[in-house]
Amino acid sequence: MTGSRSTLIPLTDVWQWQQHGNCQGMNEAVFFPPTGERGHARMMRERRAKQICSSCPVLNKCLEHSLSLPEPFGVWGGVGESERAILIKDRRRGGASRVA
Repeated sequence: MTGSRSTLIPLTDVWQWQQHGNCQGMNEAVFFPPTGERGHARMMRERRAKQICSSCPVLNKCLEHSLSLPEPFGVWGGVGESERAILIKDRRRGGASRVA
């Protein structure tokens, strides 16, 4: 590899945004459902997580991360699992819908 530059990016650069999230140091159970969670309990947990996300400085980066992988579980970037599934499906179709 004489004369060429590596295009590899250190992983810390790719994931560094997570260090600035409002969720840092919080119990992950706020953002990820326990086994068997349903109904009112699920709605209240997601509402709390989304409230935390709403003022997060890396909200958009987090959402983009969750859509690009895609992340199947939890609240990422202020968006829950079912909402994210819709966004991912729409992206695959070439659409541009956005969850409110």
